[in-house]
Amino acid sequence: MGKRRGVGQIPSQRSELMGMELPLSLLWISLTLVLLYFLTKAAKKNSPSCNVRLPPGPAGLPVLGSLLEVGDQPHRSLARLAKTHGPVMALKLGLTTTVVVSSPAAAREALQKKDQPLSARWVPDAVRVFGHEQVSMIFGPASPSWKHLRAICSTHLFSVRSLDATRELRQQKARDLVAYVREHAGRPIDVGRALFGTVLNLISNTMFSFDMVDLHSESTQEFRDLVSALTSEVGKPNLSDFFPVLRIIDPQGRRRQIEVHLKKLFRVFDEIIDQRLSSNPTAAAAERGGDFLGALLQLHSQSKLDRKAIRSLLADLFAAGTDTSSIATEWAMAELLKNPSKLARVRKELEEAIRLPGQEVEESDIARLPYLQAVVKEVLRLHPPAPLLLPHRAAEAGVELGGYAVPEEAQVLVNVWAMGRDEEVWAEPEAFAPERFLGREVDFRGRDFELIPFGSGRRACPGLPLAARTVHLLLASLLRSFEWRLPEGMAAADVDLSEMFGATLAMARPLRAVAVPVV
Repeated sequence: MGKRRGVGQIPSQRSELMGMELPLSLLWISLTLVLLYFLTKAAKKNSPSCNVRLPPGPAGLPVLGSLLEVGDQPHRSLARLAKTHGPVMALKLGLTTTVVVSSPAAAREALQKKDQPLSARWVPDAVRVFGHEQVSMIFGPASPSWKHLRAICSTHLFSVRSLDATRELRQQKARDLVAYVREHAGRPIDVGRALFGTVLNLISNTMFSFDMVDLHSESTQEFRDLVSALTSEVGKPNLSDFFPVLRIIDPQGRRRQIEVHLKKLFRVFDEIIDQRLSSNPTAAAAERGGDFLGALLQLHSQSKLDRKAIRSLLADLFAAGTDTSSIATEWAMAELLKNPSKLARVRKELEEAIRLPGQEVEESDIARLPYLQAVVKEVLRLHPPAPLLLPHRAAEAGVELGGYAVPEEAQVLVNVWAMGRDEEVWAEPEAFAPERFLGREVDFRGRDFELIPFGSGRRACPGLPLAARTVHLLLASLLRSFEWRLPEGMAAADVDLSEMFGATLAMARPLRAVAVPVV
């Protein structure tokens, strides 16, 4: 695959997911004063009639609601609150009414039985820039144009036929990753960083037929940093979401930051599109190279897709696709290094299935690796990439969950992290035990509600088929080609599995490990 050429440099962005930033001094004093009038009106407007049975939940504080109780690890604190208030729980986060679903049965009702009335998306204020939220496949309303985007992706990216056609591309990216690790063999490497760059190049080759970053060069990481900064900013808590009256001033600058990042990303995409069209004037009417951009430009030439929708779709695919696959694979490596007996077992399975020295893992081998598949399921159970999924919204009145009324316009969260650690569903839920999935017909594709890390129903992640192939292949390639050790002075018990909550559930401390090539 060719390297990226001709696109202008992007100023380097350094991103970090941050905890709950709730100002406790002058901002809160000012906020309270500004909101007094609006709170009175909102309380009257939102007061339920006596015959409406709302879900139980914590009482919360005036103005703040349960914000301080939720804190910077909402998936954990909401799981803890659900043990007291039940699997369908309501609470106030500032002025925002939030209903939290925390059991497989409640999730089935929300995402399957009540899928249509809860299919609207609750949109964070930060992404309301350039009209992106109106045309986004992730945040857009469930409209005909949204269905059209989903159909385009299903046909050209995520169908079995399309995935089979791009199999060699994924094999090549797995070889690139192995080559990079081999170059750094014997020294600690940042596993997540290598995986992020690999997945980013996999997606860019699928979209544009070239690499966006060079794994071996620090000077070509600007695009990676831009994508990382964008996803980081979306996941940060925002006062404007908790107190909608503040949206007009964007007090923490979240929306302004997203605008900066998205503008740079759109500029990159515009340059790529313009170069494609200028290098071949008829490219808009032909799928040049057979990549995804070619298919989009063909639809554009037929007036079936405008440039604004193309740019937003590409932004969604890069932002959502890169983080989920790379983070899931990094968590798998971390859990295996913390559990050496599990690591030994999966490596033995790989050696028995792929006997020839130096033989590469291929996607077709994954079906013959049941323990590796069990490892991936167990990782997704313990560390779902999006622990609360993306928030739904009750777009109409009269919706009920678990016998309780869901207020119209309420945010609805599905705590898949809590479901993965439910003692009523999983024996020893905190233990990393891939064996629990051997001989058990449970999958993560949206049908078995005890394990739905990618969601279910019409708002399920459309990229699941690609993510599943990517994670299995990259993990198998790393484990087959290398023996893995922790840096000198570290024991298995020292592997830090603490989390950093954001748009995705990343490791708080990046995993560093030493690869020893298999002879």
